[in-house]
Amino acid sequence: MKKAPIELSREENQSYSGLDQSDQKKIEKAIRDGWSRRDVMNLIMATGVTATVAHDLFSDGQQAVAMTPKKGGTIRAAMNVHGPDDTQDPAQFTSGLDYTRGRVVYNNLCQLDGNLSPQPELAEAFEPNSNATEWTFKLRKGVEWHDGSKFTADDVIHTMRRHQGEDSTSVFKSMLAPVAEWKKTGSHEVKAILSSPNSDLPAILGLFQAKIIKSGTDGDGIGTGPFTTESFEPGVKSLHKRNENYWREPAHLDGIEMTAITDPVARVNAVIAGDVQMGATVDPNSFRQLEESSTAKLNSIPAGQQIGICCLRNASPGDNDDFLRGMQYIQDRKRIVKRILKGKGTVGNDTPIAPAHGTDFCHELPQREYDPDKAKFHFEKSGIKSATIHVAPVAVGIEEIVLLAQANAAKIGMDLKIKKVPADGYWGAVWMQEPVNVVNWFMRPTANAQMSVQFAPNGPWNDTYWNNERMGELLKLSLAELDPTRRHEMYCEMQTLIHNGSGMVIPAFTNVNDGIANNVMGVPNVPIGPLGGCEWPEFAWLS
Repeated sequence: MKKAPIELSREENQSYSGLDQSDQKKIEKAIRDGWSRRDVMNLIMATGVTATVAHDLFSDGQQAVAMTPKKGGTIRAAMNVHGPDDTQDPAQFTSGLDYTRGRVVYNNLCQLDGNLSPQPELAEAFEPNSNATEWTFKLRKGVEWHDGSKFTADDVIHTMRRHQGEDSTSVFKSMLAPVAEWKKTGSHEVKAILSSPNSDLPAILGLFQAKIIKSGTDGDGIGTGPFTTESFEPGVKSLHKRNENYWREPAHLDGIEMTAITDPVARVNAVIAGDVQMGATVDPNSFRQLEESSTAKLNSIPAGQQIGICCLRNASPGDNDDFLRGMQYIQDRKRIVKRILKGKGTVGNDTPIAPAHGTDFCHELPQREYDPDKAKFHFEKSGIKSATIHVAPVAVGIEEIVLLAQANAAKIGMDLKIKKVPADGYWGAVWMQEPVNVVNWFMRPTANAQMSVQFAPNGPWNDTYWNNERMGELLKLSLAELDPTRRHEMYCEMQTLIHNGSGMVIPAFTNVNDGIANNVMGVPNVPIGPLGGCEWPEFAWLS
């Protein structure tokens, strides 16, 4: 039976992207229907285009068909840390595994895109008043929880009040401090009434802990998200099934298994062998192994993901200014980026704001360089001759960074001891507990959000216990400042305060580096966390 010609509406188009969508679909349908290359080429040339153009259109059509998401299959994803503190309660999320599970089963009011701009999610629209002291969120209608009940404004009010309650233990509490009241103004509308202007609020509401939970619950895994929870074993794994009643187009995957493989070598080997399809937080020593693999690839996204050392300011030795300065001068930052991070990162300056934060980065702040003479001077002035760093493989290259610091310190007579501890349970048992420990912070979408979560006075995640009154003032003032020049000056002042006194040693920022099987498609490039900012569950598919 003779095939009918493909009638393209605009013969003058010389590229696939120049064709309108209906013409693209005609070519793609012919390819899917099994037409031979010759048949498709002949039918395209019947419209008057040359053989060369027809060849290009056919090749582009093939690529488009190959990139069309397919339904089915299960992805096993392995993060780098898990333990008994794993939770389904967004208010207590602390790890990449928690963040990803949150994205599997819940939604936010706003969702961050690859440029870290907030986009509508459960809030179909949001807008401020004239001075950003009020934000109105119009909520989607027709959204259902996994148990079949309807999503309403009551769920949003419950979620936010739970973060902000007087007895709240939410790690997100300080981020919402500018909101004086969440007010229900309709069955599907809420207002955030602020004590001071806050232009960052929609971006903040796109963060990991801002997932919306059902009214009357404490975050029990019943969400509005793209997957339901079949089982959840803290420190082991969780299993999830596609939510066929999802308010957007249902996810491509049938299911997801979330777990962790704490050994970095074993995690990469598991990806290459196909035991898991995604492995988060690849150690630089495994970059080449993935780059040379025929079954998996290294996915590297430039970001402001900080790796560093916390010196608690409320305990010895971190309460000694000279010890802190010695720890900062002993960091061979350029060597760390070149040798340890294999070039996939940027030099840090003992502040949490990276060049990836754009104009909020204080480029005027002088770079602190590796200077063993100054380090020796400050260590000797401190009177401290020995200190112990508690280390677990919770960040890319952190063990090697600490070993390099130890070797550099030994050359000037300082004894830095290293105590290796398990990654399992690290964030509950070691971080913010031991006087000197290592840390890994994902990038937040704005400089204010980054500095607030780490350095707001008395904040629950102020992990060096540095409580600076001026820092608190500037965090509030900068949100109300509309003049970009003055706002940048405030950000520079904050970064200078952190640089000099916070207790943080941040020698470098790493890219987000993950191992992904070649047949995994659709992973977004959102730089605030592993595996595309933990945004992949709804969008990933298997080719």
